[in-house]
Amino acid sequence: MFTACSAEKDYLVTIHTPYGEMHAVLYDATPEHKENFITLAQDGKYDSTTFHRVIEDFMVQGGDLSTSPRYNPEEDSVDYTIPAEFVDTLFHKKGALAAARQGDQINPERASSGSQFYIVQGVVYSEDELLTDMNKLGKGIQKLIKEADYKEVGEELIGLYQSGDFEAYTQRMVELKPVVEEELNIEVDRKYPKERLQAYTTIGGTPHLDDTYTVFGEIIDGLSIVDSIATQPTGAKDKPVEDIYMTVDVEEMSKKAISKKYGYMYPSAK
Repeated sequence: MFTACSAEKDYLVTIHTPYGEMHAVLYDATPEHKENFITLAQDGKYDSTTFHRVIEDFMVQGGDLSTSPRYNPEEDSVDYTIPAEFVDTLFHKKGALAAARQGDQINPERASSGSQFYIVQGVVYSEDELLTDMNKLGKGIQKLIKEADYKEVGEELIGLYQSGDFEAYTQRMVELKPVVEEELNIEVDRKYPKERLQAYTTIGGTPHLDDTYTVFGEIIDGLSIVDSIATQPTGAKDKPVEDIYMTVDVEEMSKKAISKKYGYMYPSAK
């Protein structure tokens, strides 16, 4: 299927939902994931499946074929994984289409699910947050609050965390950065790729997933639909209270036509 295609052709993916349509492109840099997704979509495997896991300010997940009312285990079961395809230039900005997978403990090679995927919603970050090694800062703060002079700071952080105000919690940690560096004589700065910094401080995303889950495409039209899905009420295991069904279409188009219609710039044209 793919070898016969001209380099100037691509596939436009359309995800139909009760809240509207999302249009996506899949990356040539992740060929195994691209081919697998398109094959499943062309075979109608995603039709009538649901977004079965939804977490606001994080992501919406779908692609579990067993969520379709017409699921037939003998015909529709996906019992394979796809080797990870990590690419430095592909990351979890808002609208990124990425592969779900099992955790590192049972999946150390970080192989992707054969069918399940998620679309990133995420949040917008400040430069200070991204240019700070938050793990190193957190360990430094833990050492600091054991000292009498900083016990009140520890109580403040615990209060913010327990209240669920994670934005204020993170901001307070960042504010403590110069104190940690001076008191413990350590540096908690880190380098951050320019393109990722630009995206995460403008449209947002989920940077903590970068380089551990395969990003293989992105939504190029209909990002507001992600927001609509992400705000739906959920119950146990983050499953929406009301089923959110999808159908997925794939249309072969020229890259030029996709760029013209949706304003998407292919990497070679950037």
